Amino acid sequence: MPEQQEDTRHEHDYMMFQLNPLPGESELAVLFSGEGRPHPLHKIGPAVHEYVLVHTVLSGSGTYTARGRTYTCRAGDSFIIFPGELFSYQADALDPWHYVWVSFIGSSAQALLATVGITPEKPIVAGGRLTDIRTLYSSLMDSLSKTDEPRIADLESSGWLRLLLSCLGQANRAEPAIAVDTTAIDRQIEQAIRFMSLHYAQPVSIEQLSRTLGYHRTHLSRMFKRMTGLSPKQYLMQIRLERAQKLLTDTTMPIDQVAVSAGFNDALYFSKKFRSWAGASPSAYRQASVLRDE
Repeated sequence: MPEQQEDTRHEHDYMMFQLNPLPGESELAVLFSGEGRPHPLHKIGPAVHEYVLVHTVLSGSGTYTARGRTYTCRAGDSFIIFPGELFSYQADALDPWHYVWVSFIGSSAQALLATVGITPEKPIVAGGRLTDIRTLYSSLMDSLSKTDEPRIADLESSGWLRLLLSCLGQANRAEPAIAVDTTAIDRQIEQAIRFMSLHYAQPVSIEQLSRTLGYHRTHLSRMFKRMTGLSPKQYLMQIRLERAQKLLTDTTMPIDQVAVSAGFNDALYFSKKFRSWAGASPSAYRQASVLRDE
């Protein structure tokens, strides 16, 4: 089996993942799978994904938040992130979780999840059999390692994913983790983040957004920064730069089109902001990305 990609940098004690070398356009296709042990209080989000992402906790604990509800997840629990749904998750301060994950897309993805009782309203599977689940994740990641046989890797990984979903469905008969409602302002800020995450390519007025949510801009900005560490304007800029980074890496789109697609009407302004953020111009970043992949 080829060596798996691994990352032991500042946010994790250990992290490795496998990418699908050739995900097919089918009813169910794995994008990537991995395993990690993040540091205490390591947090992802609030953010929005364009694919389904399942995490299964192997040990430790943490919290998952979606639709204004926060769930505590421990060993054997899985939490599911749905496309277009605002989410965040965070490792426990004293006993941070160790988890495995798999991401997938497909025309039947959400229908298959619903079949086993997993929906955006019920995104938690509690008390799964870790021995069986860990074996399925391992087999799935092994199948993705067949980079010299990409079509076989795609076919096998989707098969293991189906078995994993079946295993989660059997565990889903247990009671879900107890959820605690977040405060009203937290829910409003989550709405603001979701709006920006979905409309970053369009002109976004923070003033108008504040009025829509019923808050003065100064108050919303203060509460927004308390929750995310950034002002609304800074958060929107981060979304746009991250989107531009993905377009530079995954497409051959001209730089000016990347700028517009990410919400920048001025290509020169985009280049200046991107250089400051990434440490390289958009064209240099793309060239370096190509060299890394070769």
